[in-house]
Amino acid sequence: MECGWKPDEQGLQQILQLLKESQSPDTTTQRSVQQKLEQLNQFPDFNNYLIFVLTKLKSEDEPTRSLSGLILKNNVKAHYQSFPNGVSDFIKNECLQNIGDSSPLIRATVGILITTIASKGELQNWPELLPKLCLLLDSEDYNTCEGAFGALQKICEDSAEILDSDMLDRPLNVMIPKFLQFFKHSSPKIRSHAIACVNQFIISRTQALMLHIDPFIENLFALAGDEEPEVRKNVCRALVMLLEVRMDRLLPHMHNIVEYMLQRTQDQDENVALEACEFWLTLAEQPVCKDVLCGHLAKLTPVLVNGMKYSEIDIILLKGDVEEDEAIPDNEQDIRPRFHRSRTVAQQHEADGIEDEDEDDEDDLDDDDTISDWNLRKCSAAALDVLANVFRDDLLLHLLPLLKELLFHPDWVVKESGILVLGAIAEGCMQGMIPYLPELIPHLVQGLSDKKALVRSIACWTLSRYAHWVVSQPPDSYLKPLMTELLKRILDSNKRVQEAACSAFATLEEEACTELVPYLAYILDTLVFAFSKYQHKNLLILYDAIGTLADSVGHHLNKPEYIQMLMPPLIQKWNQLKDEDKDLFPLLECLSSVATALQSGFLPYCEPVYQRCVNLVQKTLAQAMLHHSQPDQYEAPDKDFMIVALDLLSGLAEGLGGNIEQLVARSNILTLMYQCMQDKMPEVRQSSFALLGDLTKACFQHVKPCIADFMPILGTNLNPELISVCNNATWAIGEISIQMGSEMQPYVSMVLHQLVEIINRPNTPKTLLENTAITIGRLGYVCPQEVAPMLQQFIRPWCTSLRNIRDNEEKDSAFRGICTMITVNPGGVVQDFIFFCDAVASWVNPKDDLRDMFYKILHGFKNQVGEENWRRFSDQFPLPLKERLAAFYGV
Repeated sequence: MECGWKPDEQGLQQILQLLKESQSPDTTTQRSVQQKLEQLNQFPDFNNYLIFVLTKLKSEDEPTRSLSGLILKNNVKAHYQSFPNGVSDFIKNECLQNIGDSSPLIRATVGILITTIASKGELQNWPELLPKLCLLLDSEDYNTCEGAFGALQKICEDSAEILDSDMLDRPLNVMIPKFLQFFKHSSPKIRSHAIACVNQFIISRTQALMLHIDPFIENLFALAGDEEPEVRKNVCRALVMLLEVRMDRLLPHMHNIVEYMLQRTQDQDENVALEACEFWLTLAEQPVCKDVLCGHLAKLTPVLVNGMKYSEIDIILLKGDVEEDEAIPDNEQDIRPRFHRSRTVAQQHEADGIEDEDEDDEDDLDDDDTISDWNLRKCSAAALDVLANVFRDDLLLHLLPLLKELLFHPDWVVKESGILVLGAIAEGCMQGMIPYLPELIPHLVQGLSDKKALVRSIACWTLSRYAHWVVSQPPDSYLKPLMTELLKRILDSNKRVQEAACSAFATLEEEACTELVPYLAYILDTLVFAFSKYQHKNLLILYDAIGTLADSVGHHLNKPEYIQMLMPPLIQKWNQLKDEDKDLFPLLECLSSVATALQSGFLPYCEPVYQRCVNLVQKTLAQAMLHHSQPDQYEAPDKDFMIVALDLLSGLAEGLGGNIEQLVARSNILTLMYQCMQDKMPEVRQSSFALLGDLTKACFQHVKPCIADFMPILGTNLNPELISVCNNATWAIGEISIQMGSEMQPYVSMVLHQLVEIINRPNTPKTLLENTAITIGRLGYVCPQEVAPMLQQFIRPWCTSLRNIRDNEEKDSAFRGICTMITVNPGGVVQDFIFFCDAVASWVNPKDDLRDMFYKILHGFKNQVGEENWRRFSDQFPLPLKERLAAFYGV
């Protein structure tokens, strides 16, 4: 039917003129076009003109018509709800009339428009849409069929959930069998659309698809050898998803699927190869992986290794032939935003270093950030990495012969891929690699001075993956030569190598810790020189390397000559950066580590740093208040500035201790902290509780007057759903208890029940359990009468969570607390006494008076039950426990 609406000729010309102008590259023109479009949006039939140009005005060129459709799409997105009925009906009608336009570009634009209208909740109000599109699939005209399928594919992608719900009377029951019919269509484009449509419903295990799962899989197998790459890609994608969802249906055919995927992973079309390569990554996560793949490793290993070579296009994109680029400033778009990780307080364990359970592995494979798009090289390397973790040293049987050839290959591209292979398997095959490392590490260290920058950078990464082994050997054998060469690479003339070397060095610092102390002057020399040399992006990584160095060597950094080298360039950068510059994040993080390490050595620099942090917090809070009261006038602040500032203040308090007292006295930090502790963003609260704990330790006289205000807030933040917030609040309560002593009494009831609940919760992370136990112990130490009655409710988890942490002040005060509570309520420990014995035995050397407390309790219990019962009881002890208690406490 022909609608009554006709455009006004003059209006039409005006809009065409606009569409022409909007294709101009000039930004001023662009801006005026935007303004005119906004004005035209005031006229209800403006959108009629846009659809008219798209579907009717065949005299215009296609890009202009398509653009008209895309502007209409944006209008639909922004204000479809306010379109008059006549307009929206006219648009819908025109779309369905023209979905089969003879131009692929116009068809695709109409398809996008249809799916945008559909996703605005219009699937319900446009009941004829799906039946009509499904009907058009049967059209004899190729363009109509392809256009309708294109639109359906977009709708399936955008509205999968609604399609599979009762809201629409379950159209998929009709659509999915319909799509399956088209898997055998003569046109490759249509076959590809059909698979892509069905693929949208695999992961959600849509009922309508599960009913037809067998014909679906049979149809996929039938298309396995399709000559069209797009079809092969969609077949691979379907099989990868089915692996997660319907492994049961694939298992009988697994041998053939693996053979097929081996071929496809070597497909001439890289997009197909990449989809197929995902199969190995997904399979490695399935329990059946070992059984399914063990017979195919000999074939699969060389295929993955081969995929790890740079393609010619990679090398062009990575400017692999540009060796020196250090003088070229960075393109600002290439610098990824940095996210600050808020401070979390954790306990030291028997092994060195702090155990982080939830740290993500940051040594992600390789570092081609410029083509950070996922590609075949990265996917192959990731697959080899996970398979190495599944098959461990069995993988080496197939890899070692290949590696020998790769690592000594004359072609740099091949040699580079060999070094990447070596890095990818480092985690999974470490044990089996150890015999070869004395020979390989020197070879890799040599690779650090290769003439190709891409070889030098990958050698940095791979060496960092073996840093743990390097550090376990005598320092002169490998650590020293590796460090010497890495430091040269930090000053490489190629930016990619600088970046890889800086990251690798940070990993080495974490592994080597104080082993680096003898070389500090040399290390600092290099890092400080890099300051003057680096462009923007690598400077940010350099801050990280300096911060990690400070964390690793600690107070050894506090020597006048080191401070003289390190601080001037850091403070110079600090003075250059504006308060709203995000480069402050990594610099503040770095300074926080440096302040903690230097302790009193940081005093000369602390005042301006402290002042600026307080200002950053104050500014952010003020901006947040303005935004809250007038959201139209003021935008919301970036709270990361405040979080990083709070964390640096924590670092200062921890490093300077009592020396921070005067700075606190002269500032309003406690008032600001009171506001931060009530912020709705969890990370802000997390950092403010860490700072509260550190200030409590450093200068309690300033914190004490606020305790009555702070304690209720701490009590409401003991919510284990927000692990880090809860952890830091718990830790702060423990520190406050120690300072308050018996004056803590009025506040115990605000927090005790929550703490006991947390320590008894299943699956609570280790760090939170340990901090909770310490805080309960400390509360019991200062207020035994209030806490001891609950002893029986927490003694067992309390003992098990503290047996693995190192002897330190916090453990000391917590155990004094438990002993005091046992004296008040000995009955509370009787049923779980073996756990108490085990926890006592975990002490290496307790202070004398604490040892006496243990002695009294153990002997008191023994005398209470009598010799005979004690023997029966102690016979249940594991031998090491029995021996330790006998040796240390004579029981």
